[in-house]
Amino acid sequence: MRAPILNLLLIASCAGASLFAEESLAQAQTAAPAPQTAAISPDAIKQREQELEAARASKKSAEEAQAKLKAEITSLGQDRTQLNQQLIDTAANVRTVETKIDEAEARLKTLNGREQQARTSLDSRRADIVEVLAALQRAGRRTPPALLVRPEDALQSLRTAMLLGAVVPELRGRAEKIAGELGELVTLRKSIASERDQLASDRDKIRSDQTRLAALVDERQRQQSSREKDLDAENSRAITLSKQVGDLQGLIAKMEQDLQSAAKAAEKAAEAAKQAEAKEAANAAANAKPGPAAFKDRSRTSPAILFVSAKGLLPLPVNGNKIRDFGGSDGLGGLQKGISLATKPGSQVTTPCDGWVVYAGPFRSYGQLLILNAGGGYHVLIAGMERISVNIGQFVLTGEPVATMGSTSQVASILATNASQPVLYVEFRKDGTPIDPGPWWAANEGEKVRG
Repeated sequence: MRAPILNLLLIASCAGASLFAEESLAQAQTAAPAPQTAAISPDAIKQREQELEAARASKKSAEEAQAKLKAEITSLGQDRTQLNQQLIDTAANVRTVETKIDEAEARLKTLNGREQQARTSLDSRRADIVEVLAALQRAGRRTPPALLVRPEDALQSLRTAMLLGAVVPELRGRAEKIAGELGELVTLRKSIASERDQLASDRDKIRSDQTRLAALVDERQRQQSSREKDLDAENSRAITLSKQVGDLQGLIAKMEQDLQSAAKAAEKAAEAAKQAEAKEAANAAANAKPGPAAFKDRSRTSPAILFVSAKGLLPLPVNGNKIRDFGGSDGLGGLQKGISLATKPGSQVTTPCDGWVVYAGPFRSYGQLLILNAGGGYHVLIAGMERISVNIGQFVLTGEPVATMGSTSQVASILATNASQPVLYVEFRKDGTPIDPGPWWAANEGEKVRG
């Protein structure tokens, strides 16, 4: 019985030692003084040449990928439907990978915590393992005494054997527990390595998707600019008008009254609402109920359904955690008129609904502000982004990319709370009055509309 336990503890000791060898080596390397001068060896020169060649190959590969992407986008030409399809699908891919990265980081945090606990437990047992191993090794090497020469030795040996017989079951239990912990630690390390590999792959993918999305957005805006010759002048005028009003309702009214593109957008929204009402009346007569399928037409130039009929269908405009809800405290002694979502830096912002852009730019304490006229007297306000990628008068589809988050919060009421991450603010209005957006959001990810 002694030999199996001895082997088990020897294995445990060796495994435990190997787990900490990396740290010891790292500490030794850190402690060792670096030589003041070192000649560059031929091997080092060769390695640097290889690294330079690899960098050149990587640059060439990136240039080829950019050229291929440019050719793909050029092939889309003026086909707005295909461009919309590419924009919405790519934006959805980016947000999906953002979610996967968040989940992987959370799993890694848990796994790293479990690994640290296992390492601490094993470290506390190291002295005990060494002591038990030494005792068993000494007992294994000791020759049994001659009974006829020294009875005292025989008696001592018998007592030792009796004592060892009582201790062996305990040693076995301790050894099995240590071996189990070592096995768990090995499994944890494999899981952590796998998660890190997947995380690296996801980060590479999101960089590729973001590059593609940026090119698609540039093409969309290029086409939009060619249709709106006086776009820059109107945008500048919009910023000037925004400085002349004191609140959001005044801004909306000013834009839709004085600014040509915004006024056209408001007219189209009103006309589309009338048409949608007539269509939904006909559908109601046929017992047809609007659903996610209504949003699949990428060529549409007006809302797929009435905004009021979109309850339970709309996706949140960004991946994040809700930190403030409608009707709660706004942190400044008032009530929250919308919702606030804490996001990751650089997160993609998409439209939660169909609508016309009636304002896009900075506005007072909101930072960058985007206002959509969704028709039927409804407006959707989105604030807190670092960069907006759509223009006034533009019609956007549900799920279409419209902005990008920065690295910090841009909204004054959020800045007052010393938030450490960017926050997106979303507000719904009906005839100028803020309303609870809760009923409009999709119940779960499977029901969210992607465009």
